[in-house]
Amino acid sequence: MANTPLTEKGLTPKERIRALTGAAFLMATSAIGPGFLTQTAVFTEQLLASFAFVILVSIILDIGAQMNIWRIIAVTKMRGQEIANAVLPGLGYVVAFFIVLGGLAFNIGNVAGGGLGVNALLGLDTRVGAIMTGVICIAIFLLKEANAAMDQIVRYLGALMILFTAYIMFGSNPPYGEAALRSVAPLEIDFLAIVTIVGGTVGGYITFAGGHRLLDAGITGKENLKYVTNTAISGIVVASIMRTILFLAVLGVVSAGFALNQDNPTASVFQIAAGEIGFRIFGLVLFAAGITSVIGAAYTSVSFLTTFHESIEKYKNYWTVGFIVFSTGVFAMIGQPVMLLVLAGAFNGLILPLTLGCILLAAHRSTIVGSYKHPVWMTVFGGIIVVLTAYLGVRTLLQTFPQLFS
Repeated sequence: MANTPLTEKGLTPKERIRALTGAAFLMATSAIGPGFLTQTAVFTEQLLASFAFVILVSIILDIGAQMNIWRIIAVTKMRGQEIANAVLPGLGYVVAFFIVLGGLAFNIGNVAGGGLGVNALLGLDTRVGAIMTGVICIAIFLLKEANAAMDQIVRYLGALMILFTAYIMFGSNPPYGEAALRSVAPLEIDFLAIVTIVGGTVGGYITFAGGHRLLDAGITGKENLKYVTNTAISGIVVASIMRTILFLAVLGVVSAGFALNQDNPTASVFQIAAGEIGFRIFGLVLFAAGITSVIGAAYTSVSFLTTFHESIEKYKNYWTVGFIVFSTGVFAMIGQPVMLLVLAGAFNGLILPLTLGCILLAAHRSTIVGSYKHPVWMTVFGGIIVVLTAYLGVRTLLQTFPQLFS
């Protein structure tokens, strides 16, 4: 115990472990939302076993992005937008704007996903399910120990999603050997699929979720970098386990000659693999994914708002509740705002290169990081990811809104 670094908030070993695992699962389950499930099913149907290569490459890139961001947050003891402001005054407000815009738009989608999950699980109206999702998340942030409750629920629901999806995977009987082979010897390489998966795992607010959670817990400073780095990797591992299991489940179904329902490809995988029970399991997994993604999006988006006024930091949980209420209300009243989601999706492609670029600049400024020396290989990894995701973001904008650039 004598050699264990202390946190600024004097956490006990048990509290430290809870905060570390909570941060890892908060990041992972923020990524595992409705879009994550659909994305994985669609790409697997397109690329078949070669999607294993996409997953492997994306894991490496995800780890590179996440370690860069989490380590600099820990060393500087500043949130992402504060680091950006230190790099260039005012830039943090730009970063916060894009993070919150994307977080709000996608949170409406997450609430909708929770509603669809309740519909598949219990047969209730989607809007009723969306309200149920919002109420559960609001209740968590109204608790006195909201952060501790958040840590627990994302762990439990994350484990539940993985276990139930694994059940479907075994039922679909995928070609494990073919998947293993194609992870290193793909028949087809889809560059855009790789960058899209990276953006879906560590894009936007997602990669900051766990880093800001560790900051709130006081697990910061150079003395805690080992814990921070290991937790950053663990978050990617958890999300990647879920993606791999889901990929294998889909692969088993499509390899058997079944065609997925284009309106809801993931649901058809669960139903084909396990019948009516599988469809109900899909509903449970989607409901859990909706809840954890709403929690992650709301918590992280509001943490980016705290820079604007000290009262937001003081009443952060109430602002988080308001964020969820607004997201839920928008969906309940007018349904999924497609244009808003499309616009946010286009800009989301530019958020990761912007934020990660700021982090890499900060990592090599002694006025920001002090005596800390950032590893060169992490900088190189980060630079590659900045270029790749910037390319995809610009390409997405050109394809989505060609009239703006004509």
